[in-house]
Amino acid sequence: MSSFATAEVCDAHASHLANGDLRALAPVFKTYGQCRAFSGPVCTLKVFEDNVLVRDHLETKGEGRVLVIDGGGSMRCALVGGNLGQLAQNNGWAGIVVNGCIRDVDEINGCDIGVRALASHPQKSNKRGVGEKYVPVHIGGTLIHDGEWLYADSDGILVSKNELSL
Repeated sequence: MSSFATAEVCDAHASHLANGDLRALAPVFKTYGQCRAFSGPVCTLKVFEDNVLVRDHLETKGEGRVLVIDGGGSMRCALVGGNLGQLAQNNGWAGIVVNGCIRDVDEINGCDIGVRALASHPQKSNKRGVGEKYVPVHIGGTLIHDGEWLYADSDGILVSKNELSL
């Protein structure tokens, strides 16, 4: 992954911001994991208080992708914990963005991936296997489609319709 700064990406691609091809997510996410900056093609999931599909995806080869999970913004349980963070690292995922909570923060902070989530919560999720894969998700005030590109660093999170030359 090449080095980038989201602020510089915004400056260099102002026309993409203006026409909606590049969007900034609302600044509501906390930063976890060892990778403060990460980017990659997006893989989307829509679940609610159930992380079976999250595990299923993280068990596959990540190939530098970013798993974007729309957990409905639930603050009642965690969708990602330390075991899933380690699984993501081992399988080559660049990062995880959760519109919801994570847990095992110290374990996730030890993983060589980037994670963004709304908060942490000690309770685990349900295990029913209910949710949708590869669907458009609405996170941080932004509609995100499977296959788009995500760029995250300490300044924020950007989503682009296409990979940007940085």
